[in-house]
Amino acid sequence: MELTHLDKNNRPKMVDVSNKEPTTRIAIANGTITMSQGAFDAIVSQTTKKGPVIQTAVVAAIMGVKKTSDLIPMCHPLVLSGINCDVTQRDDLPGFELEVSVKLDAKTGVEMEALTGVSIGLLTIYDMAKAIDKGMIISDIKLTHKSGGQSGDFNR
Repeated sequence: MELTHLDKNNRPKMVDVSNKEPTTRIAIANGTITMSQGAFDAIVSQTTKKGPVIQTAVVAAIMGVKKTSDLIPMCHPLVLSGINCDVTQRDDLPGFELEVSVKLDAKTGVEMEALTGVSIGLLTIYDMAKAIDKGMIISDIKLTHKSGGQSGDFNR
């Protein structure tokens, strides 16, 4: 299999998408952060010293999606149509699950944007609660859905 981000001389390159037709593309990713009961309770009751953790994590996830091409070298800068972030409180862990969906009409997909949004959102939760629990675990960051483009649909 040929890697698309290397040229014929094995040098890094950004894939040329100029000959592709724009299509509606959607990507959904999610991940989890687990923590101590004390950290979880402080986040849920909004008593952390750094403010509203979940709301801040959602804003950070959105910013992460928008900044993906600044962080991942071969990602194209994109004009996004929409970003949605859902945080699920997981009493059973204790912790939270973050899902980020990204949509656009373009010549390239948004999988990296969705994955980056999840990563940045979960890192923000960690940052805002690390004074309570440095042992939090960020895990299971994954693409769960992708539609549009030449490679077709993907569902986990």
